Order: sequence, then structure tokens, then C-alpha cells
Amino acid sequence: MLTETRSQILDELNIRILNELTADPRLRTTELARRLGVSTPTVRERVARLEESGVIRGYRVDIDPAALGRPVAAWVRLRPGPGQIPKIVALAQRTPEVVECHRISGEDCFLIRVQVAEIPALESVLDRFQVHGQTTSSFVVSTPVPPRSVPLSAD
Repeated sequence: MLTETRSQILDELNIRILNELTADPRLRTTELARRLGVSTPTVRERVARLEESGVIRGYRVDIDPAALGRPVAAWVRLRPGPGQIPKIVALAQRTPEVVECHRISGEDCFLIRVQVAEIPALESVLDRFQVHGQTTSSFVVSTPVPPRSVPLSAD
């Protein structure tokens, strides 16, 4: 990781680059340079520095789970039994229905997002986790605010 300060890394031009790439991660370097009014080598070098410093962690494809036959989303809170945390982490990593897993504070230690084909399919997923602790599930009814990037500003 580079030893640049936040203000050096997140100057006005880099924030503009990040905003453009957030809106369209497939944007070509030449088009990005044109939109920003700078040279292509400048954009290429800036993007490389943002990647090397860890500001840009990667580029992702957003796939609709329903198109893959998994339209049902549920959030599962999990309160582990004694000594079960490492087992839960390993189980979450190897369970394909688990699309997110967060270690959280509070009475529950994990917040897990699961995508399944139908509501009864959640039962088998829950059964795998319930041997390690107590689960509480909530189905996603709608998503008024889909996942989005952290807002960017120069402050």
C-alpha cells in the first residue's frame, strides 16, 4: 500500500474519477479522460494509484439473483453457541446460498444474507447453521435502496 495521505489520494480529480467509475465501471480510459478534460496517461496513472493504494478494491458485475433462479432473499441473524464462531465462518464460506456474511456487534454475532430459489429452500440452509447457534430470519420484501457505493466528496 502506498504511504500517501487521504488528501493526496482523494484529491478533486481522483474523486471525479471515482464518481465516473462508480457510475460506469466499464468506462474506457480514453472516454474517462475525455469526460474529465485530462490526458489518457494521467487517468491511467491515477487509476493505477487508486488500485495500488486499495481505494479501488475491484470491479464487479451486478447479477440479478432472480435471473439465476434464486429470487428469494433473506437476512439471517445468528447468535453462536460457545466456541462456534470459527465453525460458522467456515460454514458461511462454503455455503453457496450465502452471498454476504458480516461479523456484527450486539447480541447476535453474524448477519448473513441468503439467496434461495423458494422460501422452503431456506429451511435446509438454516438447519446447517442452527447446530452452531440460534437464528432469526427476515425475508426481503423489496429493496427501495439497492447496495451503493459510499458517497464521495473532497472534504
